[in-house]
Amino acid sequence: MTVAVHVGPEPVPTLVEAVRRGGGQVVPLEEAEAIVYFGGGDPQTLRSMLHEGISWVQLPSAGVERWVDAGIITRHPVFTAATGAYAPQIAEHALALMLAAARDLHRHARATSWGANTSVELSGSTVAIVGCGGIGRRLIRLLEPFGCTIVAVTDSGAVPGAARVLPRARYRDALPDAHYVVIAAPATPDTRGMFGAREFALMREDAWLVNIARGGLVVTADLVDALRAGRIGGAALDVTDPEPLPDGHPLWELENALITPHSANPHAAYWRRLAERVTANVRNFAAGEPLDGVVSPEQGF
Repeated sequence: MTVAVHVGPEPVPTLVEAVRRGGGQVVPLEEAEAIVYFGGGDPQTLRSMLHEGISWVQLPSAGVERWVDAGIITRHPVFTAATGAYAPQIAEHALALMLAAARDLHRHARATSWGANTSVELSGSTVAIVGCGGIGRRLIRLLEPFGCTIVAVTDSGAVPGAARVLPRARYRDALPDAHYVVIAAPATPDTRGMFGAREFALMREDAWLVNIARGGLVVTADLVDALRAGRIGGAALDVTDPEPLPDGHPLWELENALITPHSANPHAAYWRRLAERVTANVRNFAAGEPLDGVVSPEQGF
């Protein structure tokens, strides 16, 4: 069985090949049963591509807030995200940020003279992972050799490797004992601004906030205040609000801030993992099997 798939709005050779590997046939939009979408800019571009014959749309990212906010996500057609596809590389980046924070690389790398050894061990730390889905669970596996105590925040039930599991509504309970608070939750109206002055006041003075999710989950002005006042030890951020972070923003000036430019997902790994997801879902669609990464219109992820 072949599946008629349109790759658009601009055909990407990597995704065209991924569709064909899955048994799909790339066709003009008007003939398609499904869309493998790759495109930025105005979310309405995708809306304009939908027609009655489209049963499924594959989105390219794990976060789908821009399409949710535009009211495009529905139950029919079914929308799938790349949820979980990028977990290995993003969890690896989170670990790198945690190790850099523990070993004080944010200060030592900027030093221009020999100074004191202020590093600590990551081993034995308590790590709270807020939003313990694919990325969080992969991070737990990477942390196993370090003997960390894991507190997982999720509404998805048991989490292998976690010493404690809390529902999302109780995420603040995970903060007081954590040396590292890793944000890996999806961006939804409920999670926007979930880390602000109240949450920073609950954290240890030596705790680090690590954000590899979306910048909007953190109130940036409150984070700057907390870092300046030393209310928390530091922040390691792969994402910011606003993004890109403008030149001259206070976060660039703070010694206890470590910033990477949304680089947790290297390009080569991004394309490989996205292509694997497309191939798998084309096969699933053709066989009438459940699709990976189905987006809930009600939950927004």
